[in-house]
Amino acid sequence: MDATIVIPTKNAGDAFDAVLERVFAQETKYQYEVIIVDSGSTDKTLDITRKYPARLIEIPPEDFGHGKTRNFGASQGSGEFIVFITHDALPYDRHWLENLLNAMNMSDDIVGGFGRHEPYPDCNLFDKRDIVLHFNGFGSGDTIYWLDDPERYNSEEGYRHFLSFFSDNNSCLRRSVWEKIPYDDVDFAEDQIWCRKIIEMGYKKVYSPDACVYHSHNYPLKTYFTRFYDEYKGHYEIQQYRIVTSPLKVYPLAAKLTIGDIKYVMAQKSLTLKSKTYWIYYAARKNLYRVRAGYLGGKYHLWSDKKKLKMDKKHSQLYAQMNSK
Repeated sequence: MDATIVIPTKNAGDAFDAVLERVFAQETKYQYEVIIVDSGSTDKTLDITRKYPARLIEIPPEDFGHGKTRNFGASQGSGEFIVFITHDALPYDRHWLENLLNAMNMSDDIVGGFGRHEPYPDCNLFDKRDIVLHFNGFGSGDTIYWLDDPERYNSEEGYRHFLSFFSDNNSCLRRSVWEKIPYDDVDFAEDQIWCRKIIEMGYKKVYSPDACVYHSHNYPLKTYFTRFYDEYKGHYEIQQYRIVTSPLKVYPLAAKLTIGDIKYVMAQKSLTLKSKTYWIYYAARKNLYRVRAGYLGGKYHLWSDKKKLKMDKKHSQLYAQMNSK
C-alpha cells in the first residue's frame, strides 16, 4: 500500500460527503486506503462515511487528542506514506493525492510534506487575503526545505516559524520516520511541533502547491477570542513566541493592525461603502480579540495549574470541544 489517508471526524456536517467523494475520485498510480476515526459524531457523519469504502473506527469523545488520535489512525494503516486531512478540507481536484505523493518521492530525505490551501469562495475578506499570501510565500512549484542556515535559524524568529510550518489540514508523513518520531500527545499544534523536531534533526520537508485543498472558515466574530487564545498558547509552546508581553501594548498593536486592514479595505474597488464600513468594524473587533487573547495565551506557561484550568474553562475553544458531550 502506498498511502494511508487518515481523517479525524466529529460532526463533520453535510459537506463531508463532498470531501469523501473527491477523496475516492482521485486519479493516481498510487494505491491508497482511507481510515476515518470518529470521536462521537451525533449528526450524519457516520451515515455519510458508510456510503464509501473507508474503514470507520469509532472512539469515545474523551479519548480524542489531536496528536494521539492521528497517531492511532496512522497505526491502523499500512501505507508507506501517511496522509492527513481534516473533514472540512476538500481536495481541489482529482490529482491532489498524486501531486502530494510525487512531491514526497522527490528525495528519500523528505519525511514530511504539505500542500496549498485555497480559501472557499465564501471565505471572509481578511482570511482569504491571509491564506493566499501565506501559501504564496512557500513557492510556486514543489519546493524542498531544510535547516540550511543554523545561524539564521537560531537568531531569526521568523525563519524558525517558516521552517516549522506544517498543516494537518493537508499533510503527508513518511511512515518509516513517523514510527520513530510520532506526534506528541498534545491538544494543539501537533503538526508544527513534529515539523520543528524533524527539521532540527536534519530531515527535509516539501511544499507542493499543486497538492491543494479548499480549506477556510467563516467563524462567528465572537468566537475569535477563544480561537486566538488557543493559537497563542501553541505559539509559545512551539516557538516561545508572545505577540505582546505587556497589557499596555495590547491596544497600540491592535490599532496598528487595524490601520493596515483599513488601508487594504479601502483599496478594494469592488466593495461598496457599506461593505467597507462593515469590514473595517470587523477588522477592529478581530484584531482586538487577537491581541488580547494572544497576551493571555502567551503568558499561559506562567500560571499555576489551578489558574490554567480556570482560564481554559473560560477562554479555550479546544477545552470546550474536548469536554463537550
